[in-house]
Amino acid sequence: MVITGNEKAFAAGADIKEMKDMSFSQAFSEDFIAPWSLQTVQIKKPIISAVNGHALGGGCELAMMADIMYCSATANFGQPEIKLGIIPGAGGSQRLTRAIGKSRAMELILTGKNFTGKEAGEWGLAARVFDNAEDCVEGAITTAAAIAAYSRIAVKAAKEVVNKSQELGVREGVEYERRVFHSLFGSKDQKIGMTAFASKQKPHWSHE
Repeated sequence: MVITGNEKAFAAGADIKEMKDMSFSQAFSEDFIAPWSLQTVQIKKPIISAVNGHALGGGCELAMMADIMYCSATANFGQPEIKLGIIPGAGGSQRLTRAIGKSRAMELILTGKNFTGKEAGEWGLAARVFDNAEDCVEGAITTAAAIAAYSRIAVKAAKEVVNKSQELGVREGVEYERRVFHSLFGSKDQKIGMTAFASKQKPHWSHE
């Protein structure tokens, strides 16, 4: 699954006019923003964000929610919420810090400074950086097609264990990975994949 915008903007972020009169009790009781802040974990298919143009505030958070981020060198990222008297509310402080480190994330969130797609690649936030928007989207689609050609059972398991690494310590994460690894020996696709490899043939997945 690929999510993208256009050359000018990946996503505009939240509607400030809608939020400006919201009270604490309303935001808290309605669990404002929460329904979409964990969507990528709930969606079992891998998600690739192809970011071009502006990705600020909620747009930056949405891009970081993806399992893989691609961007063009001139993409414009940022968490400018501090300029509005608030902080990121859909995981920006957590995902950005995990990706680029505390000091750099703290600087960006406390100052509201933007950063480029080139910097996103250099800092490890983006998996790949492209020269232009067209190449970025084409690259994301090519990667999505490559992933889709594999066993859906194995792909789903791979996404699950990588996401778990963000929640667990190394020891617990390795133990979790091993249990999922063992469980795949109960799938038809494990037999199909290994048999095809041993006989030097192309596997034809059953997705079971």
